[in-house]
Amino acid sequence: MHLMGIDIGTTGTRTLVVDLSGRLVASAVETYGLSTPRPLWSEQDPGDWWTATIRTIRIVLETVPAESIQAIGLSGQMHGLVLLDEQGVVLRPAILWNDQRTSEQCEWITRRVGRDALMMETCNPVLTGFTAGKILWVRDHERTVFDRARRILLPKDYVRFKLSGGFATDVSDASGTSLFNVHRRRWSDILLSSLALEPALFPEVLESSGLSGAVSKEAAEITGLKPGTRIVAGAGDQAAGAVGAGVVQRGIVSVSLGTSGVVFAHAESPATDPLLRTHTFCHAVPDKWHLMGVMLSAGGSLRWWRDALCGEEVAAARQRGTDAYELIAASAAKVPAGAEGLLFLPYLTGERTPHADPLARGAFVGLTLRTGKAHMARAVMEGVAYALNDSLSILKDLHVPIEEIRITGGGARSSVWRQMIADVFQRPLVSLAVDEGPAWGAALLAGTGCGAYPSVPDACRRCVRTAGVTEPNRAHAGVYQHGCQRFRELYPNLKEDFAAADLSRK
Repeated sequence: MHLMGIDIGTTGTRTLVVDLSGRLVASAVETYGLSTPRPLWSEQDPGDWWTATIRTIRIVLETVPAESIQAIGLSGQMHGLVLLDEQGVVLRPAILWNDQRTSEQCEWITRRVGRDALMMETCNPVLTGFTAGKILWVRDHERTVFDRARRILLPKDYVRFKLSGGFATDVSDASGTSLFNVHRRRWSDILLSSLALEPALFPEVLESSGLSGAVSKEAAEITGLKPGTRIVAGAGDQAAGAVGAGVVQRGIVSVSLGTSGVVFAHAESPATDPLLRTHTFCHAVPDKWHLMGVMLSAGGSLRWWRDALCGEEVAAARQRGTDAYELIAASAAKVPAGAEGLLFLPYLTGERTPHADPLARGAFVGLTLRTGKAHMARAVMEGVAYALNDSLSILKDLHVPIEEIRITGGGARSSVWRQMIADVFQRPLVSLAVDEGPAWGAALLAGTGCGAYPSVPDACRRCVRTAGVTEPNRAHAGVYQHGCQRFRELYPNLKEDFAAADLSRK
């Protein structure tokens, strides 16, 4: 008996199969690109997600017979907008979570609904990354497309539609739309009415382990899956990743180091940050919530550094049969903690926590004649650590219990980066025996939905195991305390210049 998890990520789709003990049996990844047709815009073709899903499913089914798959769980990048016409045809490229074009729409929504009403309904401010502003942007700028739309879906839910023909989402993903009542775990009548959006446009909302349908005959023929295989609602990538990390009880916090960076804490009630620096969403655990600090360019910052300025390292890694990131991290490790005063602001696609500013930019500050590529690489990695520490500090301010911090994501595979983050936090970081990301959490949700586990926490107790601990270097505490203070002062000092550099409104 096996479970399948599918994660529709920003850079690729990952499909995996696990057994009921949580042992990874098979996995496959198919990558794709994204387009940036204008500054601060970010789009993808949903057809690329579906093609990647088909290919990765077929690869894992070469190892595991389709008949043994008891259920499928879905996860994916949050907030993206997919518009379908009456025949289920995609009307335009999906507008992604890191797209920043919707400032005017978000400001209009806030004025229209009112800040207090928004907080009562959604527990969050309306941010450019969230879905509501994207919907109104299309209505404002592409009216013909909007008028033809009959369904609005989030990325993973488009793949659900292709697999089953059904329209559904889950409470965690819906929480990030700015159209969802996070307290009542349902679409907000107040928001939909105020914004003149028809409720029929939106999918049914389920708890994350709820059954949403089954693989259709048509999808089975394309993918190799067995017709009728059950599909559970699943979760947004952060909530699914938290399930995979066992963050389903008070005291355990996760730090996810993927394209974005997330500090995630379980909550028994929908508590909110009075300053609106963090997000409060429904958790993938029924009747639970979570607090989340989000930075938009964590691993994305190091990927930018690699792609833009590390051609030599990429070529050398290819010759040696290794990863360019390993060479970059090795060079950064030779530079003293603090990068000799060099700082990097990792706001390459705007920022959310603690600065909800789509116009925030990246910056190096403190360059000297001694500065080399290794210094800059270390500064990039430390800048991400400082930004993550901002979110952790907010959780402390909100008196969220932090007994154990678990680190996950592709960036967490770097022992150099883990050590930097532990040193900046001055807290131990716990690694996981299995760190397969949101797809693994989605598989555990699938197991709960089909009855293999009695609950999501029980699935985590049976399957999630820790592996090692990265202890902080106490000798670096002073250097990084000073670095954190300097880092926090940079954004306020540069904010006006970031706004002046905005070309999207020129």
